[in-house]
Amino acid sequence: MTIQPNQILELIWIVWLVSWVLASFWSARTKAQVGSAEAWMYRAPQIVGGILLVPYTGTMLGEPQIWHVGYGGAVVLALVMVAGLAFTWWARIYLGRLWSSAITRKEDHTVVDSGPYAVVRHPIYTGIIIALVATAAVEGRLSAVVGAALIIVSFWLKARSEERFLAAELSADAYSAYRRRVPMLVPFLPQR
Repeated sequence: MTIQPNQILELIWIVWLVSWVLASFWSARTKAQVGSAEAWMYRAPQIVGGILLVPYTGTMLGEPQIWHVGYGGAVVLALVMVAGLAFTWWARIYLGRLWSSAITRKEDHTVVDSGPYAVVRHPIYTGIIIALVATAAVEGRLSAVVGAALIIVSFWLKARSEERFLAAELSADAYSAYRRRVPMLVPFLPQR
């Protein structure tokens, strides 16, 4: 039995997702959070994008592959994916009990601006985006590219919402200074 490149990526995603969900129990108590209507503005594209990115979606739709990366290319992209997901774990561990899957203010919440948060303001989103691009590249189908694009847009929307929320909930001056120093999602991108 030969393992297909997309199966390797699927396994990596499953391991990451299971570990991510298990770690969600390690979080401080929530003091405030964004309303559910605003949350659905970024969650809806994440769900649709996730469905489109699943390798079996393109196959079930009878969609042909636009390109093939080959086994060597898939291995390289799997390593890129692992690097992106490792970046998410570095950020998650660094953030500690302040982490939440929703946009929240936790008990004793402060602006975290060191470690991976000195590279980008949303390193978890950045790491996932890296992994999504690698996954879509291996899949090589239009549905996967559209799915990854929808999820990337959803993270951009969520990051903007999160920044408005944190600026209002935490010290607006401290968060504004942090925003001027550190790019939102793409490292080394000059700030305006």
